[in-house]
Amino acid sequence: MMTNEMTVALFDGFGGPEVLKPGRRPVPQPAPGEILVAIAAAGVNRPDVLQRLGAYPPPAGAPDWPGLEFAGTVAALGEGATRYKLGDPVMALVAGGGYAEYAVVAETNALPVPEGLSLEEAAGIPETFFTVWHNVFQRSGLKEGESFLVHGGTSGIGTTAIQLAKAFGARVFATAGSDDKCRAAEELGAELCVNYRSGDFVAALSEVTGGRGIDLVLDMVGGDYTSKNLKLAAEDGRIVQIAFLNGPKVEIDLNLVMRKRLTLTGSTLRARSVGFKAGIAQELEAKVWPLLAAGTVRPLIEARYPLAEAAEAHRHMDEDHIGKIVLTT
Repeated sequence: MMTNEMTVALFDGFGGPEVLKPGRRPVPQPAPGEILVAIAAAGVNRPDVLQRLGAYPPPAGAPDWPGLEFAGTVAALGEGATRYKLGDPVMALVAGGGYAEYAVVAETNALPVPEGLSLEEAAGIPETFFTVWHNVFQRSGLKEGESFLVHGGTSGIGTTAIQLAKAFGARVFATAGSDDKCRAAEELGAELCVNYRSGDFVAALSEVTGGRGIDLVLDMVGGDYTSKNLKLAAEDGRIVQIAFLNGPKVEIDLNLVMRKRLTLTGSTLRARSVGFKAGIAQELEAKVWPLLAAGTVRPLIEARYPLAEAAEAHRHMDEDHIGKIVLTT
């Protein structure tokens, strides 16, 4: 029987992982067009870490505890919500509130769990798959036969981007911070992964593409990588920025942008509208969900932690890891 209160992971101030502590909140009630989900597992993502540090506040109206994605079973239906029935397994992308036992989401932003996937695996899908699909395929138009580079190839975003780009016929490359990580990226489908600590990715990828360069770069590093991406980009190449771990302020050579007709763009997804995210969900279900059902692409789950140990999950996130970390209820 569902109770009136639930356990959540709350921030006790901003700072290190230790500020994440279990707390209690009322179970939310679904508004019209929403569903209430009994959460089985929730993904841990870099934006959650930024929120913990006080650098990425939730959008207006979102819960004040973190969590951008989860999977579970439908526990209640809001008025007019007709797609799912009670007990259906779903996964969802939300603007916050996933580190909990229950959460509400617009039914248009929830997706069915493909047969063969566990709820823990499903919890590691929405944030990275929505992000990669929008930025790589919708926004930047990656095409079959094009060359694609993702920095941070063994992150949640990186492992997703490698698999999806490969599945849709691109020539895939990556960078990572160790030889072990590079091997993992290559096992996922990257033709070559360059260890940025010991190699020059611009030189290595220029050579392997015969001097042509890379058609599309997905970058979450920023800083000095921006000028390197511009140098490496092929004519009419695109660079899409989704984070800036090395800093947001950069100096670029506009001559390169003009001479090679480059496009430098970027986006954030968290604050976009329910309707916008619903559009991404529809395309994912049509074009990517069959790949998940067939096992062609899979989320890589490195570690699982109980919800009450969210602080430990964040400590793990702050260290080296490959793929996704999830919290379980």
